[in-house]
Amino acid sequence: MRNLLKIICISLFTFGLHLLKAETPQNYIYTSSGDLQKIEKLITRKDIGGVQIVYNWRSLETAKDVYDFSRIEKDLDYLTKLNRKLFIQLQDRFFEPKARYVPDYVLNEKEYAGGLVPQFDNPGENKPVGNGWIAQQWNPAVQQRFQKLIGELAKKFDGKIQGINLPETAIDIDMKRDKTGFSCDKYFQAELDNLKFARNAFKKSYVLQYVNFFPCEWDNDHKYMSRLFEFAKENNVGVGGPDIVPNKNAQMKNSYPFFNKYKGNLSLVAMAVQEPTLTYKNPKTKKPFTKEEFVEYAESYLGVNIIFWSVESPWLKNS
Repeated sequence: MRNLLKIICISLFTFGLHLLKAETPQNYIYTSSGDLQKIEKLITRKDIGGVQIVYNWRSLETAKDVYDFSRIEKDLDYLTKLNRKLFIQLQDRFFEPKARYVPDYVLNEKEYAGGLVPQFDNPGENKPVGNGWIAQQWNPAVQQRFQKLIGELAKKFDGKIQGINLPETAIDIDMKRDKTGFSCDKYFQAELDNLKFARNAFKKSYVLQYVNFFPCEWDNDHKYMSRLFEFAKENNVGVGGPDIVPNKNAQMKNSYPFFNKYKGNLSLVAMAVQEPTLTYKNPKTKKPFTKEEFVEYAESYLGVNIIFWSVESPWLKNS
């Protein structure tokens, strides 16, 4: 009798796990702080479960050890009243030439060595190369301050927000002219250390790492990608990324195969369809990918639980 009950329990668990894996991804809105009231009609759609909002470092730490979380508090309160969840993305890298959104002391005090370094960016298919900035996480002084911010956010919002996600791992800096002590190994370790810190700080809310590419790596030849995904599996960390682009060659040589390999074995997979993502075309139809094509690939190959949709997504914009 006991063995029979055990078999039944295992069967029910397996059936439940199968249903969980087979669920269509939840839809969330991806936007900026201050835009919520403008898009309330989108947020309150029955098929929208929550909102992911990007907050840059400078907006949250206005001076050294002076934290202003009023924007998050206001957004959280607003969404809670609408019965919607909040995912915050903490941003330390920026994609416009004038966007240097870290605190002044990080830019100006000697120990931080300027705080930022220039980086290049791909803003979308057939778009000219963009440029912006990234915080020197491989500089221990900069990283310590960034982790302090994560810790303060955890004290205030752990268990209140659905989750926090750290930004994408992809960067493209001029390594030959670098004077900050950058190396690809140092960068990978710094990203992993930040993720470990966030996981330890947030006990209740999800911790999500956006991972797409690592500098110096292609096809996991430095084992950065495999190490990060294994860490995520072993430490109850969610994984995601800024772009769902079905079968895109560059992604297939980097993060995508690992999403597929670890499908069903991660605490959360949440990926985005942002503005650059919308520029990509299906090579078969020669037309931009449709909502259905994004969702099918996200669900069947990547194992996505949540999709963060840009408000510019046609199915939202046209509604």
